[in-house]
Amino acid sequence: MIRSGAICGGAGQRHARFRDRFAPERPRADQTLRRSSHVADGTRGGPVRADQPDHLWLRCGAHKQAQVPTIVLGQSNELVLHFFESSSPGTAGGARQQNQPVLPGATIAVRIDARSSLKDGRVVLHCVPRQPDRDVRMQNLDLLLIQRTNAADRARIEAVDPAISVTDAGGWFDGEIRDTWPAYTARRYLAPNATGQGTRAERDALLGQAEVILGGWPFPLDLRARSPKLRWFHQRPAGASNLRLGDLWGSDVIVTTSRGLANPLPMAEYAIAGILHFAKALDRAGGAFDHRAYRPILLEGKTLCVIGAGGIGREVGRLGAALGMHVVGTRLRPVPGETPPAGFRELGGTGDLDRFLGASDFVAVCCQWTPETDRLINAERLAAMKRGAILVNVARGEIVDEAALADALARDHLRGVVLDVYVGEFQHPPPAALHRDPRVLITPHISGASDVNQHGGIELFCDNLHAYLRDRPMRNVIDWQRGY
Repeated sequence: MIRSGAICGGAGQRHARFRDRFAPERPRADQTLRRSSHVADGTRGGPVRADQPDHLWLRCGAHKQAQVPTIVLGQSNELVLHFFESSSPGTAGGARQQNQPVLPGATIAVRIDARSSLKDGRVVLHCVPRQPDRDVRMQNLDLLLIQRTNAADRARIEAVDPAISVTDAGGWFDGEIRDTWPAYTARRYLAPNATGQGTRAERDALLGQAEVILGGWPFPLDLRARSPKLRWFHQRPAGASNLRLGDLWGSDVIVTTSRGLANPLPMAEYAIAGILHFAKALDRAGGAFDHRAYRPILLEGKTLCVIGAGGIGREVGRLGAALGMHVVGTRLRPVPGETPPAGFRELGGTGDLDRFLGASDFVAVCCQWTPETDRLINAERLAAMKRGAILVNVARGEIVDEAALADALARDHLRGVVLDVYVGEFQHPPPAALHRDPRVLITPHISGASDVNQHGGIELFCDNLHAYLRDRPMRNVIDWQRGY
């Protein structure tokens, strides 16, 4: 296999994926350039296969940069790279490229240097050989599964690369978790008879050999201390804050999560269902059978504010817009000039939140819990919300100040509150004052559940595993300073 670097005038080009196959023939000069059977689109990058003879025609974008894809050699011992630049549809400049002999399994990098030039619509690039890197791995990668994983998912993981050696230790650490986590957590997340497997020494030996670990919630709190070779840990749940209790947080280990892929659609449906529950006065069903007790409101034309327009929040906004709501949202760090997600009329930052709250009939909290979002919905922001608004939280309980929430309910400021989370949900039952209030619908973190598994954590893990083996950037890496 051959791996090549970015072709550009600068550094840090982002990797994208595509799977075009192409033949070696040269495209005609008057042919419209697009992704086809014989042209690699260098503005995208990704794995492709070169059939005999090993000639690749790589198109560079009008902005004079391209990403050389990962190339799998055919039977030939030589690879000839051809580059051309298209500044407008229907034209193609010629290109010259010095033949670069490449043995199968070697690695080359192609870069613009002093011997490369761009002239008269032609890209002339210099080919620079280098030593093989992690693309050609001489030893196995020891991957340890500490969360129960089904056979199909394990097969998908093993199929990523022959170098991967998978050890399935799902359930082995249940006894440790039962002994070190609160009893409420053990009852909630472990089977009643789960006591783990193996001896402590055997489990230590598994951790001691692992370079990569796939885990879930809960997990061994001393994972980092017991895993001297560990370089990467992937958590199947989405919330980075889950890891704050253990020694992985802030460590030198790369940690990724399934943020944005952990059943966002079921969670969005839950949020909309919660809004409907109170908007249509279904909370009155348990009281007197009197039509005067029901005062439903129409959703169409009302304003929905989504706090945290990530994977879950975008789905909430999309569904809300489909019901005719005006959707606005916030992100911690919005990109200036970014087009709002589908269904959103406006996307702002935290500085826009107070303005949005004052105009919103419904508020859905979908953001990550970080130092910046701790008690984000405090007494001041609850007071800023419309009287009679409905609040939904499918993120983390710590984002809402529960004392201030109880006060807002006591003042009859809110029509209803939907909570799939609460402060300390992994350690104890919900506060009795909230649980017994008929204006509060509270559930035990079940918004992501459904009859259809749409969790994308394994797919993300496999994509990241492919990138990890090739020293490429991975998705959803936790930034310890940012908090997710």
